[in-house]
Amino acid sequence: MKYMIMIYNRPRFLEDLSEAERTELFGEVDAIIKELTESGELLGTEALAEPAATRTVRVRDGVPAITDGPFIEAKEQFAGYLLVDVTSEERALDIAARWPDAKLFAMEVRQVI
Repeated sequence: MKYMIMIYNRPRFLEDLSEAERTELFGEVDAIIKELTESGELLGTEALAEPAATRTVRVRDGVPAITDGPFIEAKEQFAGYLLVDVTSEERALDIAARWPDAKLFAMEVRQVI
């Protein structure tokens, strides 16, 4: 079963961490990515640019309107994702719970259909 595990965090939160905290966080991420790669469960993962680089497209009456950034104010942002192919929803939830951002922000797990 395929799941998208979406990573949420606060814009520029990495900049607020000490060098030691960043090293620890990225070490945790690297360990999870290595495990998922070796098990064949990882299909892909990407980090996303800051919300300021986002464009929103809406088509009304056949006319596209393009605006800068996300349209809503939010403290947390969709920062990246993992796409995994796992044996169960429980496994996907386990991966999300182990991701460092889950300790400070949120992870969303959604089955790909």
